[in-house]
Amino acid sequence: MATSLPSHPIGVFDSGVGGLTVVRALMDRLPFENIVYFGDTARVPYGVKSTSTIEHFTLQIVDFLQRQNVKMLIIACNTMAAVAAEKVREISPLPVLDVIESGALCAVAESKTGGIGVIGTPTTINSNAYARAIHQMDPDCRVYSQACPLFVPLVEEGWLDHPVTRLTAQEYLKPVFVEQIDTLVLGCTHYPLLKPMLSTMTGNLKLVDSAIAIADQTAELLQQQGLANTQRGMPDYRYFVTDVPLNFRNVGERFLGRNLGAIEQVSLDRL
Repeated sequence: MATSLPSHPIGVFDSGVGGLTVVRALMDRLPFENIVYFGDTARVPYGVKSTSTIEHFTLQIVDFLQRQNVKMLIIACNTMAAVAAEKVREISPLPVLDVIESGALCAVAESKTGGIGVIGTPTTINSNAYARAIHQMDPDCRVYSQACPLFVPLVEEGWLDHPVTRLTAQEYLKPVFVEQIDTLVLGCTHYPLLKPMLSTMTGNLKLVDSAIAIADQTAELLQQQGLANTQRGMPDYRYFVTDVPLNFRNVGERFLGRNLGAIEQVSLDRL
């Protein structure tokens, strides 16, 4: 691989559209960085697939992004991070960050009492990846996890502050609120869109948004490694997907909070 240069883009990838919340946080935190996003929309959802298949798909995407001369990799998908982050770090010469490690690090730093709640998809929660990451950083933390399977379809429908979404959130959060927690990790890249609604329900709890956490860590890492882009022109954003499903642009722009621009489709045989 060619040597990474500060002007090279950051590579961000996800199984679908959710990782665009990470791209949004990166754009806000690092407005001069070039970004390449890859969403494997033809093969989503990953959560129902075997570990070996998820790992195989992830490494295909890593290879594709490395061919785009990215200077670092961000795994913006909790399922991929839970299953394949270790393998990606093994095989890639690039710096690698992932949403689980970033979210866990931020939660441990923010919590004053050591009581941390985690909400996520059933796959992420069942993998126990957040609890493991948090306990590696601080074995004394108490972690309470809750799967919220309906949040993803509600977010994609645009029901961000709908009465149905509020009722659903109340049901999901009841068992978490019973525990003595002071910090709640939004353990899915769809969930930052629910943050305004959730913050009205969670009182003084600190909400940890993995997208913001990973953007902060990216800024730090690029400075440390001398890879921060020094050019102050308009950044270049590229979006690759393996399929352009119906309504993809509308959903994607809701996640990104701005116009998506050109979307480039990559056939699976190019991976």
